[in-house]
Amino acid sequence: MDTSWHPSQSIKEMEAVIRLAQTCKCDIVHIQQVTQFALSLFDALQPIHKYGSMERTWLEMAGILHDIGWIDGREGHHKSTLKIILNSPMLDLPNKERLIVGSIARYHRKTLPCLDHDHFAVLEPDERQTVAVMASMLRLADGLDHLGNQKIHSIMVESGHKSVTISCKVIAYFSNKPVNVPKSDLFEMVFERKVKIKWSVLL
Repeated sequence: MDTSWHPSQSIKEMEAVIRLAQTCKCDIVHIQQVTQFALSLFDALQPIHKYGSMERTWLEMAGILHDIGWIDGREGHHKSTLKIILNSPMLDLPNKERLIVGSIARYHRKTLPCLDHDHFAVLEPDERQTVAVMASMLRLADGLDHLGNQKIHSIMVESGHKSVTISCKVIAYFSNKPVNVPKSDLFEMVFERKVKIKWSVLL
């Protein structure tokens, strides 16, 4: 883990999260970027979603852990991520928090939150809503990093009544910049706003 990168919560639980990510040999650059983008979305949209520090910590944990399932291979790694979070003795988390963090991480790709999934169905309605909102931001953040091929240095987020505009500063010019963001489906559903993207080169 890059020692210059410090998560916002310097607590025992977060340290265990980082150790687990290291043990699973994650792409550190990717998980740092995705986590930072997800937290930027959380902070910018807080007046809309109105969640606080606890939910932000869950999102941060899920961001750091979202790709640990790669240790079992790419195919279905989001499901493997959930299983590892639910069962790893390295994590010092109560069962309910494991379910919430694991569910947020699991939904960073593929299927959207669904009551057919046992880990999601056992949560209370307000917890399921929390998972959906946090997962929508993590999913979008993951899409952004893949979209920019890790060339995005930072993002700024502006929200209107019908859309959310993400201004991406890139570290190098690249042609044919896409205008649509992959994995924005859950975000647009949850926030009822279309995602728009703008590009500029970091000077």
